[in-house]
Amino acid sequence: MPVIKIGDRLVGDDQPTYIIAEIGVNHNGILPLALELIDVAVSAGADAVKFQKRNLEKLYARKYLDNANSGEKTLRYLLPILQQVELPDSDYEKILDYCWQKGITFMSSAFDVDSADFLEALGVPAYKVASADLTNLPLLDHLVKKEKPLILSTGMSRMDEVEVTVNFLKQRGASFALLHCNSTYPAAFEDINLRFMERLREFGVPVGYSGHERGIAVSTVASALGAAIIERHITLDRTMDGPDHAASLEPQGFNKLVRDIRQVDMALGTGEEKYMSRGEILNREVLGKSLVAARDIQPGEVISAEMVAVKGPALGISPQHYPQLVNRRATRVIQADEPFFERDLGVEVQLDVAHTLPLDWGFTVRFRDFEDLLIYEPRLLEYHFTDQDLDEPFPIGDFDFQLVTHAPEFFERTLVDLCSLDESQRHESLELIQKTIDLTRQMAPHFRGTPKVIVHPGGMSLDHPLEEKQVLYENLRRSVESLDTDGVEMLLENLPPHPWYFGGQWLTNAFMDAYEIRDFIQPLGLNICFDTSHSKLYCTWAHLNFYEQVAVLLPYVHHLHLSDGAGLDGEGLQIGEGTVDWVRFFKVIGAGRSGGYHGTMIPEIWRGHQRGGEGFLIAIQRLSEAYFKAQQDEAA
Repeated sequence: MPVIKIGDRLVGDDQPTYIIAEIGVNHNGILPLALELIDVAVSAGADAVKFQKRNLEKLYARKYLDNANSGEKTLRYLLPILQQVELPDSDYEKILDYCWQKGITFMSSAFDVDSADFLEALGVPAYKVASADLTNLPLLDHLVKKEKPLILSTGMSRMDEVEVTVNFLKQRGASFALLHCNSTYPAAFEDINLRFMERLREFGVPVGYSGHERGIAVSTVASALGAAIIERHITLDRTMDGPDHAASLEPQGFNKLVRDIRQVDMALGTGEEKYMSRGEILNREVLGKSLVAARDIQPGEVISAEMVAVKGPALGISPQHYPQLVNRRATRVIQADEPFFERDLGVEVQLDVAHTLPLDWGFTVRFRDFEDLLIYEPRLLEYHFTDQDLDEPFPIGDFDFQLVTHAPEFFERTLVDLCSLDESQRHESLELIQKTIDLTRQMAPHFRGTPKVIVHPGGMSLDHPLEEKQVLYENLRRSVESLDTDGVEMLLENLPPHPWYFGGQWLTNAFMDAYEIRDFIQPLGLNICFDTSHSKLYCTWAHLNFYEQVAVLLPYVHHLHLSDGAGLDGEGLQIGEGTVDWVRFFKVIGAGRSGGYHGTMIPEIWRGHQRGGEGFLIAIQRLSEAYFKAQQDEAA
């Protein structure tokens, strides 16, 4: 995949669109105005701001600098403006410091060798080359020697000129990207020719779009067509004097552009497979249909068409299996309106308990259904509590396996949130977690070993991301330190980016990234429950390497939730039905090896408990196969 690296960011195919706010000369030579425009870019969520650096003494002959009227009419208009708006070098140093404070990348076009050297001294991570300098091979040669990525606009150039420059840069091993561009201000829609980006992709480098048109639609479409970089001019007022203001976006428009591009990034996905989102899974269960018995059916009866009906909810086999079901002989009593299952098609799920992966595995259970799964000889049970379960008496009995409990994720219509900025919600959440810990302590004498309590940290918001990330982590630290965890091991669980609660999709603002999690738990001496599905979805959303994140957190993982994941919210999928490479996963965690992971785990498959835990059994079986394959690969 063609990519370049700007600072810590990969830019190119399969990466988030890199959005550059082109301030250019729209600061009109006024430093406070330049800083205000940086604030606009930061507020919108741009990745970088870009300025223009010139040494006019080196760019134009003295006669033009002394009297611009001695040149063509366009020079008579433009040169005095450039002379007026050029910022002093000391202002660029202040701008760089301001960008650093605001957390946005500073970039600039270098129009001459002296300016390039000045920018290099400032430490720019990449150089922009304006359309006018695409053919300036001496300048390009000077820039290549600085070993920084180049972003070249291709406006006002013929295709043969683009080819010469591309070959020139490739011969020198340069890292560069090309921006399709029409260098008129503003550009007419009929002249833009966005599809030309496809021709530029033939060069095998990242391709983007530098737009000068009115409005935001064209740039948004460029993103949808795969532009790796979008560059747009910004201004505080399009009616200001200057060459670029009229073709620039005002703050409101730039905000909308960045918003739309980010939404396009998310909507494009990978295009590799079709996966159901969690919202679709929920709707499918309620609105979908199953094959059900139209009347009571006795064992031995041949199932005829008249014995089969189609009804919701979708708890049994799909109506697409109708041809395979009709004319089969029933092997059990099936009551009227009861769904048909895979076993009615002759598909039996078996688990060879003696040949499963060498981890302490078990199942997710509730008080009402745990006994049904004891026949499979689990090494642990993980009780997932609701807030009401905490007031129920737990079933009496002694069990020779480990105990894990999972604290409620919500109470009434409120999320459990130990990070919450609302102190009332945080305290109510703390009370619920403490109640979970107290119940776990009561259950502990009936199980083996020290029980584990899994807790979701919180930090969710419904409509907009929360900016106070450090405050969220500080609240989480205060919450954790106030809990009485004597006699139990509390494990915080990593979270997905877009969880579903109360029929809606939320945003997670903390406890997703491996490095953030590590930096939080290390000083507190905490460990975690690692959920593979949550991490996979986060890595897809953040464009990170899932297996690297696993490796970073492995030393702190004391319990595993294993399920597949796909897209941004395809959570809790059956093993092998998402995008996790399970053989690679087991190689990373070194399960069964000295120094590898030897802890507890459950397959946390969505609705895995239904039909006698069928989903859990399939997951254990597939995980075992992947584990033994990883062992064989490493032994070979």
